[in-house]
Amino acid sequence: MMTGRQISPWAWVSTLYFAEGIPYFIVNTISVIMFKNMGMSNGDVAMYTGLLYLPWVIKPLWSPFVDIIRTKRWWVVAMQTVMSAAFALAAFSLPDPSPGTISGGHAPVSLFVVTLVLFWVAAFASATHDIAADGYYMLVLDDRRQSLFVGIRSTFYRLASIFGQGVLVVVAGILETKLGDIPAAWFITMLVCAVLFAGLTLYHAFVLPYENGDPGIAGGRGGKNTDIRKNTEAGKRAGEIFREFGRTFATFFRKEYVWTAIIFMLLYRLPEAFLLKMMNPFLLDPAEAGGLGLSTENVGIVYGTVGVAALTVGGIIGGIVASRLGLKKSLWPMSMSMTLPCLTFVWLAMVQPDSLLAVCICVLVEQFGYGFGFTAYMLYMMYFSDGEFKTSHYSICTAFMALSMMLPGMVAGYLQEWLGYQGFFWMVMACCLATVAVTVAVMRRIGKG
Repeated sequence: MMTGRQISPWAWVSTLYFAEGIPYFIVNTISVIMFKNMGMSNGDVAMYTGLLYLPWVIKPLWSPFVDIIRTKRWWVVAMQTVMSAAFALAAFSLPDPSPGTISGGHAPVSLFVVTLVLFWVAAFASATHDIAADGYYMLVLDDRRQSLFVGIRSTFYRLASIFGQGVLVVVAGILETKLGDIPAAWFITMLVCAVLFAGLTLYHAFVLPYENGDPGIAGGRGGKNTDIRKNTEAGKRAGEIFREFGRTFATFFRKEYVWTAIIFMLLYRLPEAFLLKMMNPFLLDPAEAGGLGLSTENVGIVYGTVGVAALTVGGIIGGIVASRLGLKKSLWPMSMSMTLPCLTFVWLAMVQPDSLLAVCICVLVEQFGYGFGFTAYMLYMMYFSDGEFKTSHYSICTAFMALSMMLPGMVAGYLQEWLGYQGFFWMVMACCLATVAVTVAVMRRIGKG
């Protein structure tokens, strides 16, 4: 039997958070590029991939079940198994539209129904895995080691972002070029994802230590008596957990200025929510359609590597600035950094430069500004969550954060088709007024509640 004391966290913390990040980026980013390249229209791409955010919006509703049923380790391994299977089945479910259908850009959604359902399964499993993995981390490690490894977990989550949005997209792009067959390229790419994730799952099944050194009902050698004891304890705790669950929501909505906070959480990222959903289609669409006509491979380089690196650096610098200035003084410059860099995409849509370097610089500026400005958003959620149910209230805030990305993202494609890329990016700039307005509103409340 393997326990937390016998197995070094170095053996599993990095891989656990790499495994936490990969499915999120596959579901929410790679899916956009894949469906776009296989002929789905921008409106349909944004609508149906936007809906994939839903599990992260509503995951607080089933988080108590992860506490009551089985162990965190069991949930981690089980959800990784589900995601491995979902990615493999998604690869085999991909349709094979004709080159004419793909180039026309209006492939019917009916072709992709099975694939979308499997992505939904992966999304729900990924959201559940997030709950279990974070809880597992806190259960297995003491406070000292939690602090020690917090940098490792965040680093490997970022590496998962680079791998998911960069490396896998570049691989798909190279395969598209070499094979001359887009559906076959994405079949291989999704199969690689499935095999990689199955390998991580198998590794974790053997390496992850058991909570409190007890395999219990996670599938170890705890035996039948251990199962009965744990199930009885879970039954006794169930009522208490649900009562606390109800109190958590009730106290959240009784907080002072709660509706100002909710509106802030929903609108602060409004320009970025529209922009992020249409960024990759814009980079991929040909010049005659108003896009930049980049190859899939170059999109992986521009957004998945340069963009992610700029986002990370912006977040680090934002954290340093916020630690020195404090939340209230940081809000204004950070809200400006969320809005003004969006102008780079107005310029790109108007000029449509041929230079990959120019595109990289614009994406770098925009993503750095987003990373810097997002720091204030995270700090405000922590500030508003402070109190008796800090962790649970923060979880509710993250649900509103996911909703703030989901709702604009779902309609972004239809708006872009209506307005064209130039008009769409000017609309994004107009939405920056919402960011400024909610920033002013919360600045007046900070320190008064």
